[in-house]
Amino acid sequence: MSLSYQSLLTAVPLILRAGNVPNIVGEAGIGKSALVTSVATQMQAKLFTTVVSLSEKGDLAIPVPPLTSDSFVQTKDYGTLANVQFGYSQTLVDIIQYAEAHPDQAIIWFLDEFNRGTQAVQSELMNLVLQREINSLKLPAQVKIVIAENPDSTMAGFETSNYGVTAGDAAIKDRTVRLVMRVDVPDWLDWAAQTGVHDRPNVHDLVRRYIQEQPEMLHPTIHGEDLYPTPRAWQRVSDNLYELDQLDETARAMIQLDLLQGDLGQKVGIAFNSFIREQNNQLTVAALFGTADASEVIQAFESADELRKQHVLKQCLDQTDQYSLADEQTAGRFIELLQKLSDDGQYAIVQTIGQIEHQRDILEPMYAQIQATQDDETAVARLYRYLAVIATRNDK
Repeated sequence: MSLSYQSLLTAVPLILRAGNVPNIVGEAGIGKSALVTSVATQMQAKLFTTVVSLSEKGDLAIPVPPLTSDSFVQTKDYGTLANVQFGYSQTLVDIIQYAEAHPDQAIIWFLDEFNRGTQAVQSELMNLVLQREINSLKLPAQVKIVIAENPDSTMAGFETSNYGVTAGDAAIKDRTVRLVMRVDVPDWLDWAAQTGVHDRPNVHDLVRRYIQEQPEMLHPTIHGEDLYPTPRAWQRVSDNLYELDQLDETARAMIQLDLLQGDLGQKVGIAFNSFIREQNNQLTVAALFGTADASEVIQAFESADELRKQHVLKQCLDQTDQYSLADEQTAGRFIELLQKLSDDGQYAIVQTIGQIEHQRDILEPMYAQIQATQDDETAVARLYRYLAVIATRNDK
């Protein structure tokens, strides 16, 4: 059996409240780290992460040689003994300090890629996971441990797995709750559409639309030796797309395919690049403003991400010799599209219009047309007033 992302958001906190240690098992890039981050947010817990595969023996705790005479103990039968102290990793020190400063807040210590660490490192972490202590240091009660592993061929359902892992100790298996994570496309799409840390969707609109049409491409079960898509790879693709949206079309075309293939592999990279070109070809200034009926293209505009919407409208402003906002049809279409942007997006467009080089070729012809018609209800007049409203929003 396996659990989806949403199911694990319920299961992991439940296991932690019960005083047990969840062990999340899943393919690389499936979203284990993102899951633990969401769990920490849900529990209002402070999250600390240690990537076990990058750790070496002694990273967690190292003996400190005796430095003063007080460090030696004289015994009757065993002579002089050194009272060796230990120095601890910065992460462990940070956890202890945070626990003392916030005694009522939960803390999650995430040990990622646990079974990709060496046997020596895993052994060092054994007491931490099983006994909640290392040497003489005990973890504060509010510290909860979560571990994550890649599957190995000894696990049921993963007999053909070929990850470079070190099979876990039987004691770890016996004292943790194994939760196998699976990719669930609806769950992932729900998360992808949510607003993230940069006040934009977690995943770019083009990626979301492609996965909606090709759900098997989120994490193909059959793939060759080439790079292949995973949820983590699609996240990197999304971040790159947000940056590509800032480039002009020529610069973007030069590097886009190579970037996509660097995350998705050659075949999927080519397929997704073709999808992007097809989608972007719909959202052109000519398609939006060149015909009286552009309902399908307007629908595509509405579903596009914020940056893409702004980009198309700014392109229109650069082509006022062909698409003048003093024209009734263009002005009506422009205000319709402008109102589909967020308040910040609308303000960005107004700032562009307000630049000195645009005032003569945009605002002055609009004002002249309003004066000539003496009609406050034309599309040009309504757009002119709406631009003024947007420009003064931040003054209130």
